[in-house]
Amino acid sequence: MNLKVLFILSTLFLSTLSSWGQNKVTAPMEDVNKVVDLTLDSLNIARTARPKAGITRKGNHPVLFLVGNSTMRTGTLGNGNNGQWGWGYFAPEYFDEDKITVENHALGGTSSRTFYNRLWPDVLTGIREGDWVIIELGHNDNGPYDSGRARASIPGIGKDSLNVTIKETGVAETVYSYGEYMRRFIKDVKTKGAFPVLFSLTPRNAWDDADSTIVTRVNKTFGLWAKQVADEEHIPFIDLNDITARKYEKFGKNKVKYMFYLDRIHTSAFGARVNAESAAEGIRNYPELKLADYLKPVEVDTVTGSTRKEGRPILFTIGDSTVRNKDRDDEMWGWGSVIGDYFKSKKLSVENCAMAGRSARTYMNEGRWEKVYNALQPGDFVLMQFGHNDGGDIHVGKARGELHGSGAESKVFQMEATKKYEVVYTYGWYLRKFIMDAQEKGAIPIVLSHTPRNKWKKGEVERNTETYGRWAKEAAEATGAYFIDLNTISADKLQQMGPDAAAQFFKNDHTHTSLKGARMNAESIIKGLKETDCPLKKLLK
Repeated sequence: MNLKVLFILSTLFLSTLSSWGQNKVTAPMEDVNKVVDLTLDSLNIARTARPKAGITRKGNHPVLFLVGNSTMRTGTLGNGNNGQWGWGYFAPEYFDEDKITVENHALGGTSSRTFYNRLWPDVLTGIREGDWVIIELGHNDNGPYDSGRARASIPGIGKDSLNVTIKETGVAETVYSYGEYMRRFIKDVKTKGAFPVLFSLTPRNAWDDADSTIVTRVNKTFGLWAKQVADEEHIPFIDLNDITARKYEKFGKNKVKYMFYLDRIHTSAFGARVNAESAAEGIRNYPELKLADYLKPVEVDTVTGSTRKEGRPILFTIGDSTVRNKDRDDEMWGWGSVIGDYFKSKKLSVENCAMAGRSARTYMNEGRWEKVYNALQPGDFVLMQFGHNDGGDIHVGKARGELHGSGAESKVFQMEATKKYEVVYTYGWYLRKFIMDAQEKGAIPIVLSHTPRNKWKKGEVERNTETYGRWAKEAAEATGAYFIDLNTISADKLQQMGPDAAAQFFKNDHTHTSLKGARMNAESIIKGLKETDCPLKKLLK
C-alpha cells in the first residue's frame, strides 16, 4: 500500500472517529432481524391510503391515534393483502366506537426517527385536547445513520445527537437518541392537551431453547428505554412485549408458528389479534388509566362448558350438520346429539358445539372454536369431524373451502363478498390447529374422518379414503392425536346392507342422517374408540 492511499484511509478513519467522538455517540444498533419490510419509498401511497388525522372523530368524542411500524400496520394499505397483519387493524374491535374512534397511522419500515420526521407532522395536525396517542416504535431503529434507509436512532435515552448528511440525497439531518425521539413525541402530544401512552415492542418468534422462553421477553433495549422515558415523563408504559410473550410461552413453539407469516417478526391475523388483545389487557389492567373507560366490556361465555361438574370432564363435539342438526322429532339428526347415550352420565357430560354448514375454516373464523378452547380444562375430550363443507368455494359464494391436503401450504385470497383479504390454509392445517389448541389446554383431541354419504357407484358406496379421510388421519398422526376412521366403519355397514336398506339412515338428501343414521354413526365412533387406547373409552357404559 503506497503512502498516498494510506494517508487517505487514515484521514477518513480519523474523520469518522472525530465525528462520533465530538458528539459522544455510540455506533448504531445492528439490523439483526434482516427483514426488509415496507420502506418510505411508498410514503406518498401510504399517505393516500390512511385517513386524514382526526377525520373519524364523532362529535366531540376523543380519537385514539396509533403510532408505530409494521407490527402495528403491515404493508402500505395495512389490509393483509400480503398475508401479514398489524395489531392496529384489530384494535378498534376492543373499543366502544360510540365513545372513541381508533385511527391506525402506523407505517411499516419506520423508526422513531423516520416517523417523527416524515409522518408525525401530519398526524399531529389532527390531535385535539382529550385525545389519546399510543406510541410503539423501535423495531427499525437500527442500521446506518447516514445511508441506505438511514433510519437509525442513537441507542439509549441520552441527550446526545449527531449531525449527518445522507449519502444518497445530500440532505443534512440531526439524529437523536431513541429516548429523545420518544420525549419529543410526548411533548408534542401534551402540548395539544392529549394523553400519550408508550408501548414496548411486540415479541418476535425467537426462543431461548434452554428454558423455552421468548428471548425478547426481558427487554434490555427499546422496551427498557421506553419504560425509562415513560417513568421520567410520568406517563403510562404498557409492556406489550411481556404480555404477549407470556402467552406465547403457554402456547408453545408449534402453536406460535402460526402467529407469524413469512418471517419471525410480522404477524398473521392470529398473531395480530393476540397483540391487540394484549394491548387491551394492558390498558385495562394499568392502574387508573382513563383510556380503559373506552374499552368494550369483556364478553363472558356462560354457555360453553356450563355442564361441567366438579371432578367430571366434558366431551365437546365440533363439526358440521352431520354432527349437529335440527335434532328433534322426525327431522335430520347429527350424531353429536345422541353420542352421550353411550357414556356414563355420572362420569362425563357431553356438549355438542357443532354447527350446520360449517367447514373447519369457518368454524374457526366465526369464533366458535374460540369458545370451546376457552372452556377446555385438563382431562376434557374433543371429538372433531369436518370435511363435508371443506371442499367448496374458497373466496366466492359461501367462501368456506380450504386448500386440499394436510400440509403447510397457504395462499392469500380476497373475499368476493367483503373485499377483505384472508390467508387460507389446508384442511389438515385447520385440524392441526384445533388439535394443538386442545393439547395446550391439557385436553385430549380425537379426530374423525367425516360420515359417509348415501352415494353409490357400481354397487360401491362412496368413501373419502384418499381425500379428507386421509388428510384427517395425517393431521392426527402429525400431532399425536387419536384418529377414528368413522367414514370407513360406517361405510362398511352401509356396504353390507346395500343401497335400498341404507336409505333409512338418511333424511332429505344423501348427506344428512335420520335419527337412525345418527345412532349408527355414533355406534361407529364407539366401535373405533374401543380399538384405541384413548382414556375416553373408560367412561363408556
